[in-house]
Amino acid sequence: MNPLLEKFDTPFETAPFDRIANEHFLPAVKEAIQLAKEEIARIKEERLPDFTNTVVALENSGEKLSRVASIFFNLNAAETNDTIQKLAREISPLLSAHGNDVLLDEELFDRIRQVYQQKEQLHLSTEEDRLLEKTYKSFLRNGALLHAAGKERLREIDQQLSQLGLRFGENVLKETNAFELVITEEKDLEGLPEGVVEAAAQTAEEKGKAGSWVFTLAFPSYVPFMTYANNRELRKMLFMAYTTKAAKGDALDNQEIIKEIVRLKDERARLLDYPNYAAFVLEERMAGDGMQVLEFLHDLLEKARPKALAEMEELEAFARERDGLEKLQKWDVNFYAEKLKMKKYEVDDELLKPYFELNRTIDGVFLTAEKLYGIRFEKNSSIPVYHPDVTAYEVKDEQGAHLAVFYADFFPRAGKRNGAWMTVYRGQKRQQGNEQRPHVSIVCNFTKPTKTKPSLLTFNEVTTLFHEFGHALHGMLANGTFESLSGTNVYWDFVELPSQIFENWCYEKDCLDLFARHYETGAPIPQQLIEKIKKAANFHQGYQTVRQISLGLLDMAYYTTDPTSIDDIFAFEREVMKPTELLEPVPGSLMSTSFSHIFQGGYAAGYYSYKWAEVLDADAFELFLEKGIFDPETARSFKENILAMGGQEHPEILYKRFRGRGPETTALLKRAGLLA
Repeated sequence: MNPLLEKFDTPFETAPFDRIANEHFLPAVKEAIQLAKEEIARIKEERLPDFTNTVVALENSGEKLSRVASIFFNLNAAETNDTIQKLAREISPLLSAHGNDVLLDEELFDRIRQVYQQKEQLHLSTEEDRLLEKTYKSFLRNGALLHAAGKERLREIDQQLSQLGLRFGENVLKETNAFELVITEEKDLEGLPEGVVEAAAQTAEEKGKAGSWVFTLAFPSYVPFMTYANNRELRKMLFMAYTTKAAKGDALDNQEIIKEIVRLKDERARLLDYPNYAAFVLEERMAGDGMQVLEFLHDLLEKARPKALAEMEELEAFARERDGLEKLQKWDVNFYAEKLKMKKYEVDDELLKPYFELNRTIDGVFLTAEKLYGIRFEKNSSIPVYHPDVTAYEVKDEQGAHLAVFYADFFPRAGKRNGAWMTVYRGQKRQQGNEQRPHVSIVCNFTKPTKTKPSLLTFNEVTTLFHEFGHALHGMLANGTFESLSGTNVYWDFVELPSQIFENWCYEKDCLDLFARHYETGAPIPQQLIEKIKKAANFHQGYQTVRQISLGLLDMAYYTTDPTSIDDIFAFEREVMKPTELLEPVPGSLMSTSFSHIFQGGYAAGYYSYKWAEVLDADAFELFLEKGIFDPETARSFKENILAMGGQEHPEILYKRFRGRGPETTALLKRAGLLA
């Protein structure tokens, strides 16, 4: 029997990871597609189309397929191997073809259109109206009105794009895993903290190179080396390896894949009568159109660039005075920035890390959520997990009733892509009186424990944990009828609000006092350290803001430019990045070929949304600061109007309901120290 096709006989119907084998996926996908096709056929057999027998029935169809696909693709991101990657290349086209079969089905679309045309007479609730609007538009945006040849071409494009995205991600992962900086001389470790050296020795042992120290391109290895290693040549070597991923002209090079992705997305948009892919994407965003996004980014750049340039001048002067450095290079920035931050604020990661032991920090995140929203987390070892590093929790509401399942996966490994993300194994919905509660997960790459030390987080890793947990709260507290409008199924430039606002609690004493204790002595983090964290929060905010803007502009350039004019990826990126360059570009380095957000993930023409949502989060958190960061009324309002609502209403309406007005940029500029 195939466990993916049976009813999941597990706690809360969680994925039976302990019974699933790789060979189960392809047959399960094929069978689930067949089941979904039968459900669509039954919808078309109904006599007169109405909202329930057509729109709601379509919304609820394909449940088994979406379950199987979510398990498979989540594993492909967090615990992949050659077999799973090969399966992904087979499964992706099947899913793409099935999606097109549904959205290009003329008979089905005709039924949807009939319901849509009676919209005014149906007396739908706000949420039902939103579902009808979204369903109708999804058919239009996927070619329902195209002629036969256009529909056929759209199918071909979607098949090719699904394969290209997979290949892009595989190449980045292979490049990340292939590089090792093997150090055999102790002198080359100078400047590195003891815990970082111990972790590198442990990595060397795991890779069969005992007696040496191995550094990799995984964040918990790369970032500390770039921050602390005195050996400038080795910093340069690691920097070049990191910034030339999939850009070396070999079998793992992504340059031609990028050109093809951009060309196909542009062709797809034009087929649907949009001027470019960005216009297609932004129609369904708060920003509305590319012009507004570019105005937003350039306006921020105008405010941030002078501060960023001043920061780099100060850093260069500091490096010259400290070490006689003639010219600051990109592989010097982290190193000298950390030294300068220590000099100015007497705070650095090594000073803070002992107070942020991973397990205690996780408890702190849980406590913060409990104080705000009344929810509790209980470890549940009877819930199957896909790797021994993963911990599963049952989440309960204020009354002790089951609310969600939460998976936490924190350490790097060869089968996991870099970075951090939140994902969903099962969404929330209500169907025929039954409530389906969500199963959500956060996946990170934090510093692993060593033989002598537990996992101690940098402050940046603490904010990353809070960020991803903010997304998880959006999923766990979902309270809607329809899964496609529930949880994180919101406009892409709104989805980062719940995650980014949650980072703000990391800087507040009342929150840090819940969990920030020295891992050896148990002493709470001293008040003066908290003050220093807050003072240092603006350190290099100009530089960080300009960097985010540069990525947003690069993303927009790829999806607004005529793709036939993009001949040389190096030259294209250099030209786009020119207004945001703060230091001399490094020959050979390239961001685009590992920019997974926009070529593999869902951020194409959407990377600006991180900064867009920062405006919202700074403005929203101002209210918490005014009322108290654990003020029950403000927390209740944020939970009910933002977190629980998902995509049931337009985000602007939801935001105004919470804030009492539209968002203002002042709070962000003030927080980032960008106000004159």
